[in-house]
Amino acid sequence: MDNIFLYVVIALVALILLSSFVTVQQGTIGVTTIFGKYNRILFPGLNFKIPLIEKVFKRISIQNRSVELEFQAITVDQANVYFKAMLLYSVLNQEEETLKNVAFKFMDERSFMQALIRTIEGSIRGFVATKRQSEVLGLRKDITEHVKEQIDNGLEQWGFHLQDLQMNDITFDDAIMRSMAQVVASNNLKAAAENEGQALLITKTKAAEADGNAIKIAAEAERQAAQLRGQGVALFREEVAKGMTMAAKEMQQANLDTSVILFSMWVEGIKHFSENSKGNVIFLDGSSEGMEKSMKQLMSLNQLMEVKQQQPAK
Repeated sequence: MDNIFLYVVIALVALILLSSFVTVQQGTIGVTTIFGKYNRILFPGLNFKIPLIEKVFKRISIQNRSVELEFQAITVDQANVYFKAMLLYSVLNQEEETLKNVAFKFMDERSFMQALIRTIEGSIRGFVATKRQSEVLGLRKDITEHVKEQIDNGLEQWGFHLQDLQMNDITFDDAIMRSMAQVVASNNLKAAAENEGQALLITKTKAAEADGNAIKIAAEAERQAAQLRGQGVALFREEVAKGMTMAAKEMQQANLDTSVILFSMWVEGIKHFSENSKGNVIFLDGSSEGMEKSMKQLMSLNQLMEVKQQQPAK
């Protein structure tokens, strides 16, 4: 009998000793109570606690936690907007007061999650209710910043911190989605038509500029050619005049009539016409009166040239 009692005592002592130690996993922090009242926090590792009196009330995870949200909101113009979001949050810090808030503010984890989700949904719905359907898609970043601004203070009082909120998907009713697609398609067609018109205008403008430049170049070339032709004719006449002047001087020195030169040029001209003619008919007066008339005209031209040569150069 004594041995049995001894064994029982030893077993009770061993049970008490074993219950005096508790292990807290890495990434979590234990919160203990004595007779239902907060006592202290236990950090990761092996911890000693008062046996039979001190109890581990809750193990709090200090790791990042995420949750996916799906909810609906209504814009100011009565359009339904459907959101899919991902929420990332964690315990604010490892201070004792913060951990007490996390452990005792809510009855359980489910109550906390319900309050957190409803708070975020309410914040987003309030924001979307002031915007039009056409504005919502472009306000993804503004919605996220608005939510953080609205609930950060409340979460800190609960001992948590909102690290990130991502709007993964924002959709509307099928009818609205189809109308938005039609608007985008029509805007794309309009932009394409405007671009095509601009390209055609540029092409036409460049072509007109090229034609204008070609006309300018051709006109300049024609002007230069005409100028060169005029200079050539002037040089030709100058050389002819010089040759006739020299010939006249030589004939005067030989006491010959200079009108013979004009007559000779006239005959050469008629010869040139006949040799290089391409079907044209030239009528010449071959009578003695006509010959006499032509000779008088040539002699008058010869005298006029002599008078010009005798005039002093200006």
